[in-house]
Amino acid sequence: MAESFVSPLAGKTVVITRTEAQSGKLSEELSARGATVVSLPLISFAPPNDFGPLDAALTKLASFDWIIFTSANAVQAVGNRIQKLTGGSIGAAKPAHIAVVGPATAEEAEKVGFSVELVASVHSGVALAEELGEQVRNQKVFLPRSDRANPDLPAALRRNGANVTEVVAYRTVPPSDTDRKKVDDSLKAGVNGILFFSPSAVRNFVELVEPKQLEALHGRTVMVAVGPITAEALRAAGMQRIAWAADTTTKAVVEALEGHLSRTKKRTTAGVQQG
Repeated sequence: MAESFVSPLAGKTVVITRTEAQSGKLSEELSARGATVVSLPLISFAPPNDFGPLDAALTKLASFDWIIFTSANAVQAVGNRIQKLTGGSIGAAKPAHIAVVGPATAEEAEKVGFSVELVASVHSGVALAEELGEQVRNQKVFLPRSDRANPDLPAALRRNGANVTEVVAYRTVPPSDTDRKKVDDSLKAGVNGILFFSPSAVRNFVELVEPKQLEALHGRTVMVAVGPITAEALRAAGMQRIAWAADTTTKAVVEALEGHLSRTKKRTTAGVQQG
């Protein structure tokens, strides 16, 4: 009789730093594998301070050759604004080509009504620009993003000869209701993994946590970074145990965390046996 599978997550405490609205499926999957899930949103989203540039681009959306989405949040911001401006869906007024940074963003784009042509095989903005290559030369590219988005993508597109219209579709801000006591209590109780989905979440976490607490996390807590830019932010913060999830899908995040915990358990067991 085959042994039943016991996830490395069983009995572990995992903190999710994105909003609860974005974390439903992930929280359910972690719980199903035996983890205790703590919700600790470290970023929230707000409209642009000025809708002018976004509205101007959206009113001539069909004139663009490409629209590039680097997050599901950008898709939602564009979709919501189009509905606000037109009272309906995107209809026929959309660019000929849609490219996205990963499968989660592609899924959201399809929901809104965009037909995705290209999903980056390596889920980062610069990698997407490299895949597009000469396809965007002399092409008009619409790039709606966060106010804190990394500047590498538009720079790479322009090196490829694209005419880029980059606008702020939404702002990334610290949650106004982040409970510092909840952070302290969660860390004191013992945390096995913390999931980060953006460099902004990493920065906000470092600002919230006392230096001694942060140092104590280095050796014992797995930091899961979604994407290379978030991983780099964790390294810059001095984190040592970093697992990298290729994209924001539940499958990728859970596999990254489970894989790291499993490898750690094997090394620990081997060390005990050798001793």
